[in-house]
Amino acid sequence: MMANLFVYTFYRFKDINNIDRYKNIFDNYLLNKDIKGTILIANEGINGSLSGPKKSLDEFIILMKSYLNIRKLNLKINHTQFHPFNKMKVRLKKEIVSLGQGHIDVNKLRGKLIEPEEWDDIISNQHTKIIDVRNKFEIDIGKFARSINPKTNKFREFPGKFKKMKIKKEDKIALYCTGGIRCEKVSALLKKEGYKNIFQLKGGIINYLKFKNKKTEESKWMGECFVFDDRVSINKKLSKGKYLQCYGCRRPITKNDTKSIYYRKGVSCPYCINERTIEQFKRSQTRQDQIDLAESTNIPNPFRRIY
Repeated sequence: MMANLFVYTFYRFKDINNIDRYKNIFDNYLLNKDIKGTILIANEGINGSLSGPKKSLDEFIILMKSYLNIRKLNLKINHTQFHPFNKMKVRLKKEIVSLGQGHIDVNKLRGKLIEPEEWDDIISNQHTKIIDVRNKFEIDIGKFARSINPKTNKFREFPGKFKKMKIKKEDKIALYCTGGIRCEKVSALLKKEGYKNIFQLKGGIINYLKFKNKKTEESKWMGECFVFDDRVSINKKLSKGKYLQCYGCRRPITKNDTKSIYYRKGVSCPYCINERTIEQFKRSQTRQDQIDLAESTNIPNPFRRIY
């Protein structure tokens, strides 16, 4: 029997003052609710991913919009069989998505938002430069055909990687990412730097897949989409995908990867065995030992999956 749980992913770029006040309000409200996930609050806006019963999530969204005086919210809703987050956190940040380029007026500068039903036509144009704004490990498991991989390990690397692409300021550029928020920052940055023809997939890959499922149209998406929670990836039907996760480096891995001599549960995988330090391996092993002990004695722990 499927649990009646949902994942709400949302963001809104908006000038927010007194962010400490809103953190306290949301912390207190969520304290005893059956809601888990992360909310980031910065002077530039709010960004969150939450899981819980629909009624509880709806009530929180109404409260949040009221306090922040928000009407429109970029919100995506998916069903889930379990809480993909371990706990509830409200954090204060300099940016709700970290590009490291200082203040950018996203609402003023963002590129043209492309609805999912128009996206196939945009990327079918051979003259369009399609750029995947996500990181390497995300692109490895799914992408749109002909898209350019910037080969970033972190989002903050994107501006430097983009400059090496030698894209002209008159070129038609189509950007996409998981839920749309990274494209918002990148499109605004590129517009600020003089690039004229910037298009971005509204609501990202998740919104595109949701549209294709409703219309039962053939999707141009290839593979699965990495998500930053315990589902690891979602497939074209928006259900939990086939990938597992290395909890050492957080990369998506396959069942076959777990058979590697370099795989140690919660510690390492074939992709990070030569990247992490001995101290990092030790910390991961200590954490995994604590989880294993808690599981063997049936003691609740923050990493236990909750249905």
